[in-house]
Amino acid sequence: MTLRETPPFRADHVGSLLRPARLLEARERRATGEIDADELRATESEAIRDVVRMQRDVGLRSATDGEFRRTSWHMDFIYRLGGIHPTDEKIQVHFRNADGEIDFESAALAVDGPIRLTETIFGDDFAFLQSIVDDGVTAKLTIPSPSMVHYRGGRAAIDPAVYPDHEQFWADLSAAYAEQVRRVAGLGCRYLQLDDTSLAYLNDPAQRRLLTERGDDAEHQHLRYIRQINAAIADRPEGLAVTTHMCRGNFRSSWTAEGGYDFVAEALFSELAVDGFFLEYDDERSGDFAPLRFVPPGKQVVLGLVTTKRGALESKDQLKRRIDEAARYVPLEQLCLSPQCGFSSTVEGNALTYDEEVAKLALIVETAEEVWG
Repeated sequence: MTLRETPPFRADHVGSLLRPARLLEARERRATGEIDADELRATESEAIRDVVRMQRDVGLRSATDGEFRRTSWHMDFIYRLGGIHPTDEKIQVHFRNADGEIDFESAALAVDGPIRLTETIFGDDFAFLQSIVDDGVTAKLTIPSPSMVHYRGGRAAIDPAVYPDHEQFWADLSAAYAEQVRRVAGLGCRYLQLDDTSLAYLNDPAQRRLLTERGDDAEHQHLRYIRQINAAIADRPEGLAVTTHMCRGNFRSSWTAEGGYDFVAEALFSELAVDGFFLEYDDERSGDFAPLRFVPPGKQVVLGLVTTKRGALESKDQLKRRIDEAARYVPLEQLCLSPQCGFSSTVEGNALTYDEEVAKLALIVETAEEVWG
């Protein structure tokens, strides 16, 4: 068995990486007006060159820009869609970690106009990344899944004067995403990842209860999301690999939801038309591997066995044992290895050091080489 030549790769990673101190300082100086946008972008570009070099040096076959130009993995994209704007209302998200609890507050969104793509979102960012990766390294673009536009506010966030018919909302949303997919493919993108917490959150009964209380159909919401993602990527050009990443929340080493993939597994794995699934599997919060029995031939499962939520390095032998456990449900040739989530889904980052981040990525590469050749 050999390493894969197309994404997802045997050793891969989710996308976001810890922001260096000089970049965080530059962002603060930009916020206070000490430097202009061009100076900030120059600092970002320098930091991206360094982090792309790091990914190459540890042996990864894919590279992202670490999401260094973003504050948030999803809202930086969503607010750039036509017809969607932040509101004065604040959303409270409750996170947990091994030491206690964290409450995260961010602006709510409003769908107050027809959803449309008014620009190629992250187009310039991807073009820069593409220009600096080495031969043999595939530039990966990460964007939030269409589901995230709906999950954040549900029906209540959609102006009924704009969308009296919710089917038109879904049609416009998928059409905007389909145009984004077409445009980034035109820029040379061959590896696109749709990040999606909603499909993992829906496995948690507490999350389904919250959706029901706000008036959404929690028991069938995942089926709608799967249909709309499929509509968004149905016409992707040949040669563009599309994956999805699912986790249960990632903010300063904390999480929101818990529970295995059982509730969504059969529909998710058999119907979602992506090429690979990045799945969070770093601890008991994610359940066991039994739901992988629904993964059909031809689909890759990227096992997120290495945690990004703490710096302690995993045992290579333990990783191999867990890969063997997963292979009881899906053939080994359909498996890959990655961290369970990004290292810095928001600008604050998780509670580990840069050296610990690099060590984890190197461990993934070394383990994959020993498992798959």
